[in-house]
Amino acid sequence: MAVTDSAPPVPPAARTQTRTPDGPAAGPPDEAGPGTHTPTTRDTPDRGPSDRAAPAQGDQDRAASAQGASDQGGGGGYEGILRRQSLRESAARTYARSLPIVPVRARGLTIEGADGRRYLDCLSGAGTLALGHNHPVVLEAVKKVLDSGAPLHVLDLATPVKDAFTSELFATLPGELADDARIQFCGPAGTDAVEAALKLVRTATGRSGLLAFTGAYHGMTSGALDASGGATDVRVTRLPYPHSYRCPYGVGGARGARLAASWTENLLDDPKSGVTTPAGMILEAVQGEGGVIPAPDDWMRRMRRITADRSIPLVVDEVQTGVGRTGAFWAVEHSGIVPDVMVLSKAIGGSLPLAVIVYRSELDAWEPGAHAGTFRGNQLAMAAGTATLAYVRENRLAERAGILGARILGQLRGLAAAHSCVGDVRGRGLMIGVELVDPDAAGPDDPVPPAAPALALAVQQECLARGLIVELGGRHSAVVRLLPPLTLTDEQATAVLDRFADALAAAERAHTPQLPAARRPTAARTAPGPSH
Repeated sequence: MAVTDSAPPVPPAARTQTRTPDGPAAGPPDEAGPGTHTPTTRDTPDRGPSDRAAPAQGDQDRAASAQGASDQGGGGGYEGILRRQSLRESAARTYARSLPIVPVRARGLTIEGADGRRYLDCLSGAGTLALGHNHPVVLEAVKKVLDSGAPLHVLDLATPVKDAFTSELFATLPGELADDARIQFCGPAGTDAVEAALKLVRTATGRSGLLAFTGAYHGMTSGALDASGGATDVRVTRLPYPHSYRCPYGVGGARGARLAASWTENLLDDPKSGVTTPAGMILEAVQGEGGVIPAPDDWMRRMRRITADRSIPLVVDEVQTGVGRTGAFWAVEHSGIVPDVMVLSKAIGGSLPLAVIVYRSELDAWEPGAHAGTFRGNQLAMAAGTATLAYVRENRLAERAGILGARILGQLRGLAAAHSCVGDVRGRGLMIGVELVDPDAAGPDDPVPPAAPALALAVQQECLARGLIVELGGRHSAVVRLLPPLTLTDEQATAVLDRFADALAAAERAHTPQLPAARRPTAARTAPGPSH
């Protein structure tokens, strides 16, 4: 998550309508399912905010002016809400700093703000909303539980709702794991599931050390931070994660990945490395917060062999990559590996808080109460999660994400050819990143230009002005991230790309020194190749 030093003021775009390639602040078309799915009456949502006509420019300006006057008197308008948030909430708030909007309604890809503007949401709750906002099957599942009179808080007691969720989840897992798996329901956040996974492998092996990777992000609690990329004084051995664009060995591609794997293997086998056999290895198949970096499939298989040969449990963090996000139901399916532990959260709760770990039964060495949590029995999240898992599976949304994601990546790489500030375009499925760089700041020995975080922030703000919500990530917050819902249609994808292209061009113009015409570069730039 990108964090700025202070909360920015409400941008002008949040007060007036901004004309975009699709019209003045127009929302997307009716939220339809993927091209492979024919909507039924049940699948088709009621007409929501995306279907209402946008206010006229003059009406919006007058409303904004009136709202501003109301806010000056301490009213309850959206600018007043934002000011009160800035005064009352902690300095640790993040998304609210770069996305100063007040959502009041949402449907599918679209959020409507309190100011009447509509936004295409390519953040999706940081990957939580596999089906977008308020999908009908999710709302129906939640309503059914509420109307049934079932208890909403049950600790870890067995319920029909939990049984249905567990059965649906196990039906999606790699067969070799599902046939001999145990599940632990954790606290409501993914970071708690990471803590549970680390505790599990340490208990099962009797060892304490951990192997993790540069660029990793596993959550914000103490143990999860220890295994993440920004850690300092920890019990974790840091290993190189393969990165084609910014390869730690300066070679990139398959060779860089092989060198990273060889380093790992040598470290574990060298009696003088200072690294004893660890309790486990934890990794992400695609590093999200690290900058949208997909791990090569061969490297993933090598990590599985290295750990299996040395009896080291392999933990794969699928918190953000799971439930179809990368073009497979679980990202490990791309490489065909079966980990010992899978950490799951975000989309498995269908937009509500839910986190679990699923692991091989031979690791189940816990005593009763060894890991607990008051809210591990979230019945509404389990019902919403069951509906989401089933909908993604039955409608083959993972396959759809792979096809549409490849198309979007291709179009973004074409866009990169015309913009020297785009250093790399990478991703898998509908988990996409665009790294922005400063080509004029590259030294003669630099393999790639330095990151351009200020430009990335400007692109994010220009996107917001055009009604597009994106997030930043990467080592220097210079990677623009796209995480649209899996229900994204072709037409909506075009609208997203059009708005992003406009925003990129506007931000680049604002950040590029105006050179005399005779000095402006004219040579075409080669688009970056696939990073995976």
